[in-house]
Amino acid sequence: MASKFFAVADRKSCVSCGACFRECPRDAIRIDHGCYAVMDPALCIGCGKCRRICPADCIGMEERKA
Repeated sequence: MASKFFAVADRKSCVSCGACFRECPRDAIRIDHGCYAVMDPALCIGCGKCRRICPADCIGMEERKA
């Protein structure tokens, strides 16, 4: 079950290392154009694994809108 939050990455800070992509248990992350992480809010369950593993500390959590 998804939480009321989902992950988002700051494209300017992302170093496209792929750590978040590899860590995501729901395949909710892709590396767009080889440059930055993009999260799919519909697939993200808000577990925060990507946020904890990100070496650039560029992933935050946003609250889902009703």
